[in-house]
Amino acid sequence: MAFYFRLCALAFAVLWSVASPLYLVQGNGCDFSLGDWVLDESHYPLYDASRDCPFIGHGFNCLRNGRPDQDYLKYRWKPSGCDLPRFDGVKFLEKYRGKKIMFVGDSISNNMWQSLTCLLHIAVPKLSYALSTPTKHLSVFSIPEFDASIMWLKNGFLVDVAHDKEKGRIVKLDSIKSGYMWKGDVLIFNTYHWWTHSKESETVQFQIGNEIIKNMDHMEAYKIGLTTWSKWIDANIDPSKTKILFQGIAASHSEGKRCLKETQPEQGPQPPYPGVEIVKNILSNMSCPVYLLDITFLTQLRIDGHPSIYTGKGTSYEDCSHWCLAGAPDAWNQILYAVLLGL
Repeated sequence: MAFYFRLCALAFAVLWSVASPLYLVQGNGCDFSLGDWVLDESHYPLYDASRDCPFIGHGFNCLRNGRPDQDYLKYRWKPSGCDLPRFDGVKFLEKYRGKKIMFVGDSISNNMWQSLTCLLHIAVPKLSYALSTPTKHLSVFSIPEFDASIMWLKNGFLVDVAHDKEKGRIVKLDSIKSGYMWKGDVLIFNTYHWWTHSKESETVQFQIGNEIIKNMDHMEAYKIGLTTWSKWIDANIDPSKTKILFQGIAASHSEGKRCLKETQPEQGPQPPYPGVEIVKNILSNMSCPVYLLDITFLTQLRIDGHPSIYTGKGTSYEDCSHWCLAGAPDAWNQILYAVLLGL
């Protein structure tokens, strides 16, 4: 373990060339997390979900599911201090030729993973691709010409979960046994969505050691679970071989007025979002360098970007948590592109 801590310290100083293991600002001094959504009809959307990305999940293809307005497809994220580089799929594939990139997280990770697969496929539309599910929770998109694989491993809590017939779901806040599956040249983690699900919250229980805690505050549980993850990363990941990123909290609009019939982004300052400070504090105390893809503010503004009733499940179901594709997750991957290519 001490060996990895020494490697982390080296990576802390060299790999990312910044002063803290929590990276929010690029070398050019631009904070990608702050800015505005700008209508850009000349360059957006970056792809046609039905024509250019035939494998996209049905629930994310809002246009195919009957959404009548289309401006939500045409907004570009404009950081306050710079321009976000336009995604170049060929450059991305060249950079990660022979490499593996793995998203580990919940359905919001799936949203981002599907966006990235679409952006890469449209960059090289004539090249063959493969889409497979080797296991129940693992999805793999690959382009053999580049020997590149983009994977999504479904894992909503990151820590271990047990299912008891009598007690229901038990989240083990101090245990990670699935980490052996976290393999790639780039690992992009995410957890938050499942911790706040109302339906999940009704049945979930938390465990520390041998003690099961029935009425723990879910944000306190989130803090403990994420701390367990951070310690696992510090002890087990070699940062000279693997880059670690944390996909920040994507804002939901499931409370209040919800997202139905919203056709334009919000504007102006937004209130603090639950869980964000927990994430930042934990990442800032890690030994290994972790880049925070801080997408909270830009998603708080995109109340128009959710599938709403256009998920293909009928008008009685309104989804104000996930995101239409094309749409907001493409900006998350533009930030990812800028970070991984050092732009």
